[in-house]
Amino acid sequence: MNEKQHIRSRIKNQKSLLTEKERRDAAQRVFETLERSAAFMLADRILMYHSLPDELSTHEFIDKWSGRKRFFLPRVNGVNLELLPYGRTALRLGAFQIEEPQGDEVTPAELMELIVVPGVAFDRRGNRIGRGKGFYDRLLTETKATTVGVGYDFQLLDEVPAEVHDAPLDMIITETARILFHHNSRHRRQ
Repeated sequence: MNEKQHIRSRIKNQKSLLTEKERRDAAQRVFETLERSAAFMLADRILMYHSLPDELSTHEFIDKWSGRKRFFLPRVNGVNLELLPYGRTALRLGAFQIEEPQGDEVTPAELMELIVVPGVAFDRRGNRIGRGKGFYDRLLTETKATTVGVGYDFQLLDEVPAEVHDAPLDMIITETARILFHHNSRHRRQ
């Protein structure tokens, strides 16, 4: 098992120990911090993720703000993500058993102003480990949007393995931490 797989396994085990109340409380704290950020306040077009049961839940946050912000959700298309406007009634179970938006109103990533990125683990330099498919790393090369990783406190590690193609984040928010990063190449390692 390589280091990334080991981290994924360890985080999965820690998530499995959370109670439903701990999950709800964590999501509330994280998204209240996001709401207070300038990046969120100034953004109109926001790419969110529609959370899986083991991820920090985005459902209440999306419902709360969907009348005031223009939310988009990703849809898997081959090895890439397509971005479509959020509509509660237009969601269908898609790839990897994630609810995805339907329709043909695909919006280019470069039009996003804020992207909330899920992850398995994050580090204190803005790096993230995802589920291993590279969807978000490919997507983040197409945008200048502010990128925010969100997760539980135990998902924030001192360091995670990062590769040349990994796109560092601008901000990470957990229940008790909010860390900002300033990357010289604006999201991209060359």
